[in-house]
Amino acid sequence: MKELRFDGRAVVVTGAGRGIGRSHALLLAAKGARVVVADYGVGIGGDGCSSSPAQDVVGEISENGGEAVACYASVAGQDGAASIVATALDAFGRIDAVINNAGIHDPAMFEDLSVEQFRAMMSVHFFGTLFVNRAAWPHMARAGYGRIVNTVSEAMLGGIPELTSYGAAKGAVFGLTRNMATEGAAHGIAVNAIAPRAYTRMSASHSDALAARLSMPKEIMAEINAAMPPEMCAPAAAFLCHERCPLNGEILQIGMGGVSRIAVVHTTGISRSPLTAEDIAANLDAIMDTSDARVTTTTSISQ
Repeated sequence: MKELRFDGRAVVVTGAGRGIGRSHALLLAAKGARVVVADYGVGIGGDGCSSSPAQDVVGEISENGGEAVACYASVAGQDGAASIVATALDAFGRIDAVINNAGIHDPAMFEDLSVEQFRAMMSVHFFGTLFVNRAAWPHMARAGYGRIVNTVSEAMLGGIPELTSYGAAKGAVFGLTRNMATEGAAHGIAVNAIAPRAYTRMSASHSDALAARLSMPKEIMAEINAAMPPEMCAPAAAFLCHERCPLNGEILQIGMGGVSRIAVVHTTGISRSPLTAEDIAANLDAIMDTSDARVTTTTSISQ
């Protein structure tokens, strides 16, 4: 297959100063994209700020012959998010794709999490994604083209302790993705999401606690972490940003050399009139049976 290039395209990547976002920015630049490296340089819990991470990545891209500019704004505020999009327009005169990768991490058991911690997660993950997308949307709609890649997490599906606030925020991003995809199709805007598996500063902060809860030796956890370098997530993000990508409203679980689809399905279930609680109890196996389930889709993008 012919290489998927981004020559002439301008792409914004938030949280691009380190980890997964850095890998996205480097690969896109290597494929010819002009990249806005947006990163506020905060700690994993959202504290502090520094211009160094974004500037370091811009320097790395420039040294490799690519084109990039840095932006140090926070996605958690509307003005900051708007300035990120404005940076792309000022530097490159256009915005073709956005990867919303910026995030924070503050794991704790549900009963120990404060309301403020939940608000902080929503502020960065959900509202940060919302604000950047809202700023980019009208420009993409006028152009009749755009690619938006949001970042969710398997944590939104449950199954991992201490991630209630994080998973809930990512669940909100999932809902945003699906509904934006429905409305974006008419404008030629495709909206998808990725659920990365990668060892980063964020996952490292939770790694030891998770190993302890799973009674997993730290050595085994270290081996698992070593198999999850962030750069293995970048190809899927680049594909979703490309004009030849036909997907819309999809969630791809990525990393560790693999890609798979995360889908919402409807089972055949049962139908009764009237329907009683006893009917549900008696037919629970049929209701839960996914063998003939159908995948819930959004509106397709015209090719």
